[in-house]
Amino acid sequence: MRRELRFGVASLRRRPLLELAAWSLPDAVPTAIYGLAIARAVDDGFLAGRPGVGLAWLAVLVGAACVGGVGSRQVFRRLGDLVEPFRDDLVRRVVAAALRQGVAGRPDDGAVARLTRQVEIVRDTYAGLIVVARDFVVRVVGVVAGLLAIAPVIVVLVLPPFLLGFAVAVLTLGLAAARVRASVRADERAATAAGAVVAGTRDVVARGAEGYATALVAGPIGEHAAAERALARVGALRTLCFALGGWLPLVILLAAGPWLVERGVSAGALMGGLTYVLVGLHPALDTVMGALSGSGLRFVVTLGRILDATTIPAVRLPRLTAAPSGHIVAVDAATFAYGPHAEPVVRDLDLVVDDGDHLAIVGPSGIGKSTLAALMCGLLRPDEGRVLLGGAPAADLPAQRLAATRVLIPQEAYVFEGTVRDNLAYLRPGATAAEIRAAVEVVGAEALLGRLGGLTALVRPNQLSAGERQLLALVRAYLSPAPLAVLDEATCHLDPVAERLAEAAFARRAGTLIVIAHRISSALHARRILVLDGASATVGQHEELQLASPLYRDLLGHWSATAAEGAGQIQPAS
Repeated sequence: MRRELRFGVASLRRRPLLELAAWSLPDAVPTAIYGLAIARAVDDGFLAGRPGVGLAWLAVLVGAACVGGVGSRQVFRRLGDLVEPFRDDLVRRVVAAALRQGVAGRPDDGAVARLTRQVEIVRDTYAGLIVVARDFVVRVVGVVAGLLAIAPVIVVLVLPPFLLGFAVAVLTLGLAAARVRASVRADERAATAAGAVVAGTRDVVARGAEGYATALVAGPIGEHAAAERALARVGALRTLCFALGGWLPLVILLAAGPWLVERGVSAGALMGGLTYVLVGLHPALDTVMGALSGSGLRFVVTLGRILDATTIPAVRLPRLTAAPSGHIVAVDAATFAYGPHAEPVVRDLDLVVDDGDHLAIVGPSGIGKSTLAALMCGLLRPDEGRVLLGGAPAADLPAQRLAATRVLIPQEAYVFEGTVRDNLAYLRPGATAAEIRAAVEVVGAEALLGRLGGLTALVRPNQLSAGERQLLALVRAYLSPAPLAVLDEATCHLDPVAERLAEAAFARRAGTLIVIAHRISSALHARRILVLDGASATVGQHEELQLASPLYRDLLGHWSATAAEGAGQIQPAS
């Protein structure tokens, strides 16, 4: 329970909390005035034979209620500023955990239920608990202030038992949460056992195994009944807490009435004290105990299930044995499969890509080209072997080091809503306008830049074609300071002329270029070509592979037959 409470308290934003506290002051006015107004109305008004004064003091109650209404309205307006960020934190936590589990090959089937139902339950109960806690504090502060104004001795009589009852009720919350969890687990076990017996009813009757079936479900049912009885005992304990904190102060005040009058406490002050207990302390304790036993338990139990499901032990990455140097890519007997029972996509692969090299990777669709690109870029970790970047394991490099070393452009280029400049300079924020325009010209995106309206124009991704998005991503990658560029079919939506222009620009760019090829031009312009066929990998130059690789000859023939297709210019999205 402590973990859930710490999480809820840590999620409180300071500024909205201070604003809520400030607007709670007017809301405390009615509670502080009730008993005082009653005392003055009785002593200075009705008992003194001045009913007008008594009615005037009662009218003060109406004014105080209006002031409190204004405060309550402002409090509820600021409640969302506390609750919605808390909900957003939970949503991010659930989604992040589901993504981590999915990437690790362990899909989280309960993530949708947590995101749509459990998060909303926690959000609503969180808001209710904030309201109840605030109301409790406001009432207690108002009552104490009012009692100090009319008869401080009454505070000494009524406040200790009230606080004692409240403290014991809070202490039982952890016990109640544990009993609720035990009841839920017992209910699940009983349902599982009963379901198994009901499913096999025909066999049970046919074999005369009724006694065995009864014994099978008797244990879980007995455990569930015991858990429910234990939970009921906690409910009875809460009733005793309410009697201690809610009714005992009233009994004490009534019993001490003669003693108080003898010591100068007026009849009006005594009635005011009774009013504070009945209108302030009694309902405040009743409300907070009801919330703790209802919303509080739902909050603790449901939030606990979310935290249990979304808390993934941190994986300690192995420490780098040496600082990475350069950006040579070395694949050493690497094997990778998507799941423990899946066939390897990359199998026992050896490859070295030196600084300044230009490598094209070719092979049939689905053979593992994109997987190899992800391994070399540190996005995936090999199941066996090593993939080194600059002499260090690529998957172990910090994100900042990876971003400074390599840039990967996938087939489906990512463009976000913002200015053209924001999109192009995303990987190099300090790029000048002249540098950006030079990159646009080299990659061949001048016509696109003119159509969009220049660097300050707003980019709307849904209004761009796939080829236009690729051009923007290519300019972004060209501007990147990373010396290693990996183009994973990053020009597949461009026409052949635009593709040749973009790939020529990257070939002249300083550093290393790795291209996942989908056209013959990409392979023919590379210094070396890697052919993947699923069983082996062959590396060489174009002339060597024509002699050594039947698959490369087949791909070359297929490309040559389709080289004339798709010669049109890039068309804007309709």
